[in-house]
Amino acid sequence: MDSRQQFLKAVNHQQPDRIVIDLGSSGVTGIHVQTISRLRRHFGLQRKPIRVIEPFQMLGEVGWELIDSIGIDVVGAWGKNSMFGFYNHAPYKEWKTPWGQRVMVPVNFNVTTDENENTLMHPEGDISVPASAKMPKSGFFFDAIIRQQPIVEEELNVENNLEEFGLITDDELEHWRVEVDKAYFSGKAVIANFGGTALGDIALIPGIQLKNPKGIRDVAEWYMSTITRPDYIKNIFEKQVEIAIENLRRIFAVVGNKVNAVFICGTDFGTQTSTFCSPQQFDEMWLPYYKKMNDWIHENTDWKTFKHSCGAVETFMNSFIRAGFDIINPVQINAAGMDPKKLKEKYGNNIIFWGGGLDTQKILPFGKPEEVRKHVLQNCEILNKNGGFIFNTVHNTQANVPAENIVAMLDAIREFNAK
Repeated sequence: MDSRQQFLKAVNHQQPDRIVIDLGSSGVTGIHVQTISRLRRHFGLQRKPIRVIEPFQMLGEVGWELIDSIGIDVVGAWGKNSMFGFYNHAPYKEWKTPWGQRVMVPVNFNVTTDENENTLMHPEGDISVPASAKMPKSGFFFDAIIRQQPIVEEELNVENNLEEFGLITDDELEHWRVEVDKAYFSGKAVIANFGGTALGDIALIPGIQLKNPKGIRDVAEWYMSTITRPDYIKNIFEKQVEIAIENLRRIFAVVGNKVNAVFICGTDFGTQTSTFCSPQQFDEMWLPYYKKMNDWIHENTDWKTFKHSCGAVETFMNSFIRAGFDIINPVQINAAGMDPKKLKEKYGNNIIFWGGGLDTQKILPFGKPEEVRKHVLQNCEILNKNGGFIFNTVHNTQANVPAENIVAMLDAIREFNAK
């Protein structure tokens, strides 16, 4: 049975014949370019500059050689532009990273360096305007630069926080047609991030693709505004969802059910030990708008809807389910209250766990291979029972992860499948 069939069994809460694997299909299940290079060396593949597929986090394109070597079942359909607003596909150019790796980036991936040797990224790759993100000299990915303009309360206009949301163009529709076809005809399961559906994702609030962002663009100010300006936030969400549903309607007319899962939102509601708000506030502020999008998708398509939230979000699980989400990611099993056994027993019949296969904070980067092996076997035993599980690490695999630990992870999956 091929990858897509196994995936469909898993996401429909049927027992698949083996663990279904995703490594690299999205901006929250990806692998850093440095680690992909290490993996290629391990598998004896030709050394070459890795394409940066998501420049904000410096995630790399896994590539078909590694997909086949690892046995990956899910591939991503990627958008036309990067998070910085420039065209994110060919033609490419070579760029040497601050850590000395040569990678391939789009031609409008244009950076400058500040007086402290930090790497600066500019909106749309336009170095004539102030930078919107910074990679520290010793860092491996970019952080948003907050460019909040002074807030004049009586002049706040929701349209300013909707600047980056608009109706999809014919060029973008054609891009999605081609991109989805390419992924679909691989025979793998397909996940896509069509964009415009994220409600208050703090990675997007600063507007790093905008040359002159207006409205509320400071992350701390945004969080405070959910309490002090709830009507303003709700008005943004209301208008955004109207645009999003119309765009989803247009996209579905082009790609149909060749997409199996759609990334809806990466807004984090959890910290390592707690949550950013109460479940009650979530139900009032976010749930109605998520539900509108999820309901349209479920009424008109076969897509499964994917919600990303890091942290200790066990108390939000019932709300995620009521909002209509099919999938929760990354399943941060090392956060408070996120015991995989309890999660599976309590919510496993109603939501798909996409992630949770291996802790990326301590065990993957710092553990021994045998510790990795035991951790993976234990989590697969719990989460794969009766389907409803797609294997991925807890969030993206970062730089400087020992290749032997990733190999131990993959060997453990094969060991589990051989039982």
